[in-house]
Formats: sequence, structure tokens, C-alpha cells
Amino acid sequence: MIIISGWIEIAPDDVEEALASAHPFIAPVRDWDGCLDYAWTADKVIPGRIYIYERWETEAALAAHLKGDNYLNMRNHMGQYKAVAIEILKHRIDLSEPVYDDGGTPRADFFTVSD
Repeated sequence: MIIISGWIEIAPDDVEEALASAHPFIAPVRDWDGCLDYAWTADKVIPGRIYIYERWETEAALAAHLKGDNYLNMRNHMGQYKAVAIEILKHRIDLSEPVYDDGGTPRADFFTVSD
């Protein structure tokens, strides 16, 4: 599994318009093979920050997305808003498990596997 997480910052007054007009580029990706999650959302604390979160089943699924017209169109669309800062990272995931154990306790350790 691959997770893309990060953010871009644009002029605070442009965030609402940028996200609303990006909907045609965001919505279809959610139905693509291998896409588990795809979201762009405004931060409610840091003015101008937009968070990006994507979750892909495989590297091949992500590669198909990055080579597609939809990705290029979204990149060009967001490019018109002149990012003042950006950080977008990809992460390979080797283990996922619940935050809460069977007793309802939130845990930072990975408790479903032994060392």
C-alpha cells in the first residue's frame, strides 16, 4: 500500500474557489482501480493550507494515476493558484492495524504482531 500525504499553501482567499473548481478532477479518481482514498481538504487552522491524502493499493495503480490526463489537469489547475509552500510525500506501508485494542485503549505500539 502507498499513502500520499502532504499539503500545499496558496493565498487564503483562493482556497474555497480552488477546491470547488477542482472537484471535476478529484471526484473521478475515487472510482479508479487501486484508489482507496483521494481527498483534498482545507485546513481550518492554517489559512491557505490544503491537505492532500491519497491511499493506493499498489505502486502500479499510483503510477497509472500519475501518468494520466486527470493528474496533469489537476496539477495544471492547482498551478494557477501559485503555491507559496508545498510538501507532498509518498509512504510505503508494510503494516496497518487498528489504533484501539480489543479493550478500547488507544495504542501507539503495533500490538497485533510480535517482534
